[in-house]
Amino acid sequence: MSKGTAVVTGAANGIGQAYAQRLAADGFDIAVADVGDAAATRALVEAAGRKFYSAIVDVTSQTSTLQFAADVSANMPPVAALVNNAGIYPWRSFAETDYALWRKVIGVNLDGTFLMSKAFVPGMVERKCGRIVNVASTTFWLNAPDMTAYIASKAGVIGFTRALASEVGTFGVTANVIAPGLTNTKSMRGTNEDIFDYLPQQQAIPRVIEPQDLVGVVSFLCSPDSAFVTGQTIAADGGQVRV
Repeated sequence: MSKGTAVVTGAANGIGQAYAQRLAADGFDIAVADVGDAAATRALVEAAGRKFYSAIVDVTSQTSTLQFAADVSANMPPVAALVNNAGIYPWRSFAETDYALWRKVIGVNLDGTFLMSKAFVPGMVERKCGRIVNVASTTFWLNAPDMTAYIASKAGVIGFTRALASEVGTFGVTANVIAPGLTNTKSMRGTNEDIFDYLPQQQAIPRVIEPQDLVGVVSFLCSPDSAFVTGQTIAADGGQVRV
């Protein structure tokens, strides 16, 4: 029996794909919003025996996110979980960050979280049940240069989630944050390969973080076991950050 639909943004590959695969194994049907083809994720979800839906979605567009919500409603069981994972992380110093880049990062990472929540949270509130998991980053607590726009956007995600939790808790809906550390994905490796040589050595568990190291946290936050956990940020980084 399905536990309902889990919507995961940015799940065509990488960490988002790992979240979708784990939630499918947990019994959720999966709906993916991404700017890329999610065929590989479809194969993983359907191999777990779960229903799958995906669409090309611009999370910075209210029109696109609302249309996606309508399409999910028409094709999938009611949405029980929303994982706002889509994000971009350009490595640019403050001096190199112009307003166009600033707006792009804030648009995807923070506005996208807001717009997807606006599209799906009302249904959760109406059904008096739901789990929202927003993805931030442990760079919020670290001395991480050349990431001004990114860290600002993730700080906004944490603040948004804390505030949202206060408004939806009375309706049986929780809102929490997972803050991963530097994770071994193709896109991150392509962005800054050198950092993988030294950053893991600063962790209590001194090895590179893999996507599978993160999925248990999201699984818990989407489960009935987390019903009394809300407004929280969980750092999943091998013990580098202590919140």
